[in-house]
Amino acid sequence: MTHTLNIVGGGMAGSEAAWQAANMGINVVIHEMRPSVETFAHQTGLLGEMVCSNSFRSDDSEQNAVGLLHWEMREANGLIMQTADKHRLPAGGALAVDRDPFAQSVTDALLAHPNISVKYGEITALPEDGHWIIATGPLTSSTLGQAIAAETGAEALAFFDAIAPIIYFDSIDMEKAWMQSRYDKGETEEERTAYLNCPMDKDQYEAFIDALLAAEKTEFHEGETAGYFDGCLPIEVMAERGRETLRFGPMKPVGLTNPHQPDVKAYAVVQLRRDNKLGTLYNIVGFQTKMKYGAQADVFKTIPGLENARFARLGGIHRNTFLNAPTLLTADMRLRSRPNVRFAGQITGVEGYVESAAMGLLAGRLAASELLGQTLETPPNTTAMGALITHITGGADAKTFQPMNVNFGLFPAVEGLKGGRRGRKDRYKAYTDRAKVDWAAWLAPQPATT
Repeated sequence: MTHTLNIVGGGMAGSEAAWQAANMGINVVIHEMRPSVETFAHQTGLLGEMVCSNSFRSDDSEQNAVGLLHWEMREANGLIMQTADKHRLPAGGALAVDRDPFAQSVTDALLAHPNISVKYGEITALPEDGHWIIATGPLTSSTLGQAIAAETGAEALAFFDAIAPIIYFDSIDMEKAWMQSRYDKGETEEERTAYLNCPMDKDQYEAFIDALLAAEKTEFHEGETAGYFDGCLPIEVMAERGRETLRFGPMKPVGLTNPHQPDVKAYAVVQLRRDNKLGTLYNIVGFQTKMKYGAQADVFKTIPGLENARFARLGGIHRNTFLNAPTLLTADMRLRSRPNVRFAGQITGVEGYVESAAMGLLAGRLAASELLGQTLETPPNTTAMGALITHITGGADAKTFQPMNVNFGLFPAVEGLKGGRRGRKDRYKAYTDRAKVDWAAWLAPQPATT
């Protein structure tokens, strides 16, 4: 090929975009600023590093929109999904991975591909010419962020992503905690015992909330505002919204029975999920936080079973910038003011590893098709990827645009099916059945090679 596709950012979206385009025969250069330019959240210079949770969430492709997105990516020979399957950890019905081997495998696969090269160094301006995908994610460098803002004529919207802490398993008191997935979900015993549970009675819960509200928090920098995405709220922000909020959120006690006290119903439960294959590390599910490090250790050690916890990583918080995609991007993910530049991943206003990688998959295929002289339409909005890209590039209200996870609310209704909770199972199955047929049809004209 005489043309090269340049991809800025080697996270989930950039890695997937590179893989897809390279498999279509395009020469790809990934520009990654790490490790020479570090970020607050990244720990390595590996491509595809997971900086928050180690979970890709539900893997149910019949009843869950995220699971459907997994299915679509697998059907498209997606690098992120095939690598996740390779490094899968027990997590009930979720797809969780051993994060360091996962990132290493993504890196190895990309570096071994004959059509892919990696250049390390920071891109500080929007390119004037050539074919580019910007997939710099929530931690876009300030210099490039300023260049994007200057080009678009609008300030980037922002919210804050918070990182959950990770604890050494051998420091957890298993005479108080136990292993069980909610509602014993999973096909194997390993899946049914994928989560570690720490119970609280009412007094312990109230004391925890008091400590949480009183703890010293990270201060925001000048000009930053706490525009949180509701799917990733810090626990102290949830607690500020009401003392019972956590008990109906990540600390809900339903679907669990404490074998140490089977006749006693817990008032609240803190769940931890395995973070590595060895089972030596566990992250606290849904416990993103902006508490200062010393305060985190003090507050989390009030949780029964974690009194002597040792932390492999404490939680953190960082600014997450994203485009007002409905106003700035075309339906095929181009920047309206500079059509040679596409955007992909979390910076487009999708939320989550899977959604980010999915937008990378689409951007890579769209860009590669253009370089090959082919016309590729975006997938129909009856598919998970089509529903997402339709939402961010025009389906959402630009005035109130916020990051969005994939969900069935983005899908067009299936004719003849009733709404409401009672018909939900049949409705979701109808959505996923239709999506699989339509996704297979969209893939058929442009198969990617391995």
